[in-house]
Amino acid sequence: MKTKNFLLFLLIPLCFSCESQTKKINGVSFVASRDTIKQTHIEPVLKAHSNYVALMPFGFIRELSTPKIIHNTNRQWFGETKNGLLQYAKKFQKEGVKIMVKPHIWVSRGEFTGNIKMTSEENWTILENSYLDFILTYAKAAEKLNADILCIGTELEQFVINRPDYWQKVIKEIRKVYKGKLTYAANWDEFKRVPFWGELDFIGVDAYFPLTDKKSPTVADFEKGWKSHKDEIKRVQKQFNKPVLFTEFGYRSVDFSGKEPWDSNRVVENINMQAQVNGLQAIHNQFWKEDWFAGGFVWKWFHSHDRVGGEKNNRFTPQNKPAEELLRKLYSQ
Repeated sequence: MKTKNFLLFLLIPLCFSCESQTKKINGVSFVASRDTIKQTHIEPVLKAHSNYVALMPFGFIRELSTPKIIHNTNRQWFGETKNGLLQYAKKFQKEGVKIMVKPHIWVSRGEFTGNIKMTSEENWTILENSYLDFILTYAKAAEKLNADILCIGTELEQFVINRPDYWQKVIKEIRKVYKGKLTYAANWDEFKRVPFWGELDFIGVDAYFPLTDKKSPTVADFEKGWKSHKDEIKRVQKQFNKPVLFTEFGYRSVDFSGKEPWDSNRVVENINMQAQVNGLQAIHNQFWKEDWFAGGFVWKWFHSHDRVGGEKNNRFTPQNKPAEELLRKLYSQ
């Protein structure tokens, strides 16, 4: 009996460990605002059964070839700064919601950050020093607030491809000041070329894969479109033996929502709530039951819940739409 009890004692913590590792990240990408947030801003996130939020401070550059990143200034919205990050995080943590710190860069006129590329070695060096200052600011903040995950960059393909040695250095410097888990948010067509997955804890993907050309795709249409992309994701996952995290995922509530899901600029009048619902249902069907899949963060969630989304909104947010009802159901499972 003593031997049996001793074995049970050993097995109990192992079982709890396995359970904690298989619990999915059911996250929302919480958009920074001008002001502090209050309990009323958090309640809708809790009602959606989200157990994580991605908090997104911002740095700014003027042009794709500009090497200096402006960040953490008084001219930015409060939620885009270090103090804003800390205030938001503490409010969510008080309610048991975990945090991923996910710094972004904004290029003037909304140009794609994956194309940030310098034209001289001198400017590459300036950019590298500026980015290190930017990311270490938020790595230290993430450590201070005990954030569970830090995303070391978001959709920076040309920066990554052209300066691979630099990113190895960045990861080492971050590890000196932050003890939590690390990921990188690779664009959907970039993730298979990222050279440093082996140094991180999650393979991060902004999952805007093209899935179907149909005007109003069904769940089956979306799932059929996932096959080749899912095979590629599984290949990379096996190569590095790291869990996959969808650092962003989501669909607009428009016709042709699965054709180019990354396109936030497309001007359309048609609103298609069912297409958004079907896309979210399909991605959940395809990934949330996979052992190697860690979960994801839906794009995107605004703090003033009562003033966003709704039946006339064709943007990404699921708020006040049928997609929110579905998300609540899926995240509660």
